[in-house]
Amino acid sequence: MFEGIHTAIITPFANGRVDEDALRAMIERQIEAGIDGLVPCGSTGESATLSHLEHRQVVEIVIDATAGRVPVIAGTGSNSTREAIELTIHAKEAGAQGALLLSPYYNKPTQEGIYAHYAAVAQEADFPVVIYNIPGRTASNILPDTIGRLARLGNIVGIKEACGDLEQISHVVARCPADFAVLSGDDALTLPLMAVGGKGVISTSSNIAPAQVCSLVRSFAAGEAARAREIHHKLLPLFDALFCETNPIPVKAAAAALGWCGDEIRLPMTHMTDANLERLKVVLKDLGILQ
Repeated sequence: MFEGIHTAIITPFANGRVDEDALRAMIERQIEAGIDGLVPCGSTGESATLSHLEHRQVVEIVIDATAGRVPVIAGTGSNSTREAIELTIHAKEAGAQGALLLSPYYNKPTQEGIYAHYAAVAQEADFPVVIYNIPGRTASNILPDTIGRLARLGNIVGIKEACGDLEQISHVVARCPADFAVLSGDDALTLPLMAVGGKGVISTSSNIAPAQVCSLVRSFAAGEAARAREIHHKLLPLFDALFCETNPIPVKAAAAALGWCGDEIRLPMTHMTDANLERLKVVLKDLGILQ
């Protein structure tokens, strides 16, 4: 359930509100392309600027739209452990299959505090939890020893690893049980991470190129390393363009350019610069995604 290609889906907006029709259409596009799961309300889904009501609404829409066809791993992270527990319980009751929780941001807890945070959520919510390590956004790095401890707790089933350090990720894989899913949180590191034992990706780029990202992951999983490398190299310009400004600015701009949703994004995020947007469109055209 927690392996393969999971799309960290964007949250389309229209006139200041969640654009439910656009979101549902994107979900259909993802499922038709063959992705293995959806992750609403992550950083790509602008969870930081969603109200609590909107957060719950988006999770419920995605669960309803998938109709059990693929698992939903709902973003339920918070820097408040109590709030994270409440959001995780809501995801469970709404029908999600798991929850993705980033390490508490701003507070900068110790490694023991990080361990206690995840342990409390997993125990009180009694629900599968995927850890999310993204030091660039949280100001704290979950170290391999801490992840190894957490991986042996009930309900801690995997990690989205976006530390950007393959040596650290290798130590994470080595310290965790074989059935613990180490997933890439950086699209450009998906192939290298799988080479050291990772089991897939929670992807931003698959919002725009789901079939191609699926081909990359499945080719490597099937033992077709040369084919996987070929796809990886072909997609590198897209990975670069989709992260040339802070995520999710470029991916929302790409979705808007494709006519899948409006270009509305919430402050403090701003629209993509004209120069970078033109660069992004060139990449999309080169890949045959934008006509």
